[in-house]
Amino acid sequence: MRIVLDAMGGDYAPAAVVEGGVRAAREYGVEVILVGRREAVEPELARHDTAGLQVPIVHASEVIEMDEHPALVAKSKRDSSMAVGMQMVKRGEADAFVTMGNSGGALAVALLHLGRLRGIKRPALSSVFPTVKGPAFLIDLGANADCKPEYLLQFAIMGSVYAERVLGILHPRVGIVSNGEEEGKGNFLVRDTTPLLKACGLNFVGNVEGKDVPAGLADVIVTDGFTGNVIVKTSEGVAAMILEVLEREIKARPLAMAGALLAKPAFRAAKRTLDYTEYGGAALLGVNGIVIVGHGRSNAKAVASAIRVAKVAVEGKVLDAIRAGIEATGSAEDEEERN
Repeated sequence: MRIVLDAMGGDYAPAAVVEGGVRAAREYGVEVILVGRREAVEPELARHDTAGLQVPIVHASEVIEMDEHPALVAKSKRDSSMAVGMQMVKRGEADAFVTMGNSGGALAVALLHLGRLRGIKRPALSSVFPTVKGPAFLIDLGANADCKPEYLLQFAIMGSVYAERVLGILHPRVGIVSNGEEEGKGNFLVRDTTPLLKACGLNFVGNVEGKDVPAGLADVIVTDGFTGNVIVKTSEGVAAMILEVLEREIKARPLAMAGALLAKPAFRAAKRTLDYTEYGGAALLGVNGIVIVGHGRSNAKAVASAIRVAKVAVEGKVLDAIRAGIEATGSAEDEEERN
């Protein structure tokens, strides 16, 4: 399997990205193609033992920076590491594309070079979300701040496919984020989407409130990109706060320090559950290719995890399953809308 890695994307590129790519090539037995400025990537790759590994470099002269306007640079920077990498996927020279770079840029470049899957109205960013019952899948994380009911229906279909094929959750429970668990609660978008979800054949369990998401009451959590982004960013902040407060309060109490030594394995396990580096990255679903977008501050471990996610998505034939799911529910856009 060949996976393209954007060597220039992320806060710690290219050093952490190259290290993560080498680690993934060794651990997962895949060819990791590093795309970026050769003069920056080659010295970093030389720091690692790559004997027996396939880690070639493909030169790309431009970089989409984290603070640049996605739509503008997607069109103007035709030789960016994102554009070159996604073109390789389009030509069949690679099976998936992974980046830690500008998420908006990744979406814009994917739409420009890969296009949407036939029948998909809007692609969506989505990711694993830790819960007390195991991983759930949250979609959308920010690609579509304003949505229509038919978009959310397709998000649910894509999320259900991903949860089953990549996360291994059989017959995943699908819920829609609302401000009340009773049917009829929510804004116009939620209320208008609910009948579509009830009729589509998915395992729809109804509304889920904010507190229900980490409680694991649904395996696939569907929402618009504005709400999804707020959920993710708030959760990241709360998780970091809890870990920081626990550490501070334990260190302030000598007796608690002794107990903390005994509880150290439990603390480590909890930290792993809340650690984004364990989950890799967000899947950009709905485009005509496997695209994984990692966190901008990803370290080598997170990069390797993102490549693992891409590998599993390819093996699970996620694109074919999404196509089949969209066709089966009759939710594809008609030719008039497409034109």
